[in-house]
Amino acid sequence: MGISQVCVYPHPNLLVGSRWEGFFMRGIKTMSTTPQARPQERLVMDAGDIARAVTRIAHEILERNKGVQALALVGIRTGGVHLAHRLVRRIQEIEAAAVPIGELDITLYRDDLSLRKEQPILRKTSVPFDISDKIIVLVDDVLFTGRTIRAAMDGLIDLGRPAEIQLAVLVDRGHRQLPIKATYIGKNIPTSREEKIQVLLEEEGEDDRVVISKA
Repeated sequence: MGISQVCVYPHPNLLVGSRWEGFFMRGIKTMSTTPQARPQERLVMDAGDIARAVTRIAHEILERNKGVQALALVGIRTGGVHLAHRLVRRIQEIEAAAVPIGELDITLYRDDLSLRKEQPILRKTSVPFDISDKIIVLVDDVLFTGRTIRAAMDGLIDLGRPAEIQLAVLVDRGHRQLPIKATYIGKNIPTSREEKIQVLLEEEGEDDRVVISKA
């Protein structure tokens, strides 16, 4: 008869005050908080990758524009809003200066609006400053065909005449259908058209990560 091996883990209360307490609890925390891609997903960016990309883009924005004068960020709903707020916080930490931020809904500017059978969901646009003569950095999570960015630029122009429009994205996955190029890119990720990229953020109740799955 074979002898089976059984691993017995002590109850955490028994470890309090012992020299093993810190080691055991760190192990539990690591196992419980590390984001795991689902079976049909492939992890391409984790929380650390996203944080480093945001920091790098913030520095690139400041370097290109020589500071924050006349600078403002506008996040495209829904994917770009949280990233825009993260970028503004990072820029303010670096420069110790306030940067205006807005949120733009592009629903009514989409070029496929007439092709959709379902009623479009309108979200709030909030740009509480005059964009005229400002350098506007549009922010989105994923750059794909370019049609979302085209719609966002139309929406911006309806609000005023900015001095310049720049584009910051966390992920550029290629497959452009319009002549649009990002000014700042967190990561270029080659994909097939059949694949789907998801940017999941803690502001939406997820662990920060970017995953690829089959559409």
